[in-house]
Amino acid sequence: MAELKSGIVLNEGEKLVMELEAELWASSANPIAQLWGKIRKFCAALLGNKVEGYLVITDKRVIEVLQAKACWVLNAGKNVKYVLPSSVKEIGYSKEGSFFGCFCQTYYLYYESFTQRTNVQLKVSEEAEAQKVVNAFYAAIKAAN
Repeated sequence: MAELKSGIVLNEGEKLVMELEAELWASSANPIAQLWGKIRKFCAALLGNKVEGYLVITDKRVIEVLQAKACWVLNAGKNVKYVLPSSVKEIGYSKEGSFFGCFCQTYYLYYESFTQRTNVQLKVSEEAEAQKVVNAFYAAIKAAN
């Protein structure tokens, strides 16, 4: 089985619906904020720090992964959380305006389960793309229930 970018290995017979990489550096889809996020990410990489976040959706489970590395290779921490598809109560996306230099929109995928609420900034620039992500997530959760 192929290993995903998040490091998760799928179980036998499990099908990947999508793997989303969270935008952890830029604060919005605004080109200036994106540039600032890339500069921050580059500076952190020069110092040997790296943080990655993923949301992996399969036909049987939802997995949240947050991994931090220090000194380029040392594992500073990794959180892996499985969310039962049956515990997800609500799925959607939100769109927020950014007024810093450009009127750009930022899209966030959110889902609420019985124990938590998770927001993930999407790396999309159009509402149709955000809608596709939410539809795929909903279809996977619906099929698992």
